Amino acid sequence: MGKSCKVVVCGQAAVGKTAVLEQLLYANHVAGSEPMETLEDIYIGSIETDRGTREQVRFYDTRGLRDGMEFPRHYYTFADGFVLVYSIDSKESFKRMEALKKDIDRHRDKKEVTIVVLGNKLDKQEERRVDSNVVQNWAKNEKVRLWEVSVVDRRTLIEPFVYLASKMTQPQSKSTFPLSRNKNKGSGSTDS
Repeated sequence: MGKSCKVVVCGQAAVGKTAVLEQLLYANHVAGSEPMETLEDIYIGSIETDRGTREQVRFYDTRGLRDGMEFPRHYYTFADGFVLVYSIDSKESFKRMEALKKDIDRHRDKKEVTIVVLGNKLDKQEERRVDSNVVQNWAKNEKVRLWEVSVVDRRTLIEPFVYLASKMTQPQSKSTFPLSRNKNKGSGSTDS
């Protein structure tokens, strides 16, 4: 296990950010429970990557954004990754998530971050207001991975978070800088 990765979970108020984390980490979300407003909570999880290693991830569950609220800028500077959450039954939550993605791109100062997008409340398919094809095309254009999930079905939450942990903890690729392996070749010295 390497360093602990820091992941900021953000989106509009009442899209299910806390419910996603509670269900993923503790399997204890009660469907239909009243949403409670979060100021900020920190969850620590140990996630198995696709390489079979366990990585510690620190999730910053942020306050849901409402009209006129700006996302606190300090989150942009320390995060290794972001989970952007919208609700499939709210076009407004998708627009807020799009704006968050633009803000992340603008404020991250060339730092490499992993971004995962979750369309929550898949169990409310009959109330869908966000077109699945439109969202998939947006994700492709933005070069982010997107999953539609439901906290009612915990299995839908596993893959996005395994991907997130795997991507953030990828071993650095080997340097392409040529290293001299032949000591005498091109050294400029002649031993006679």
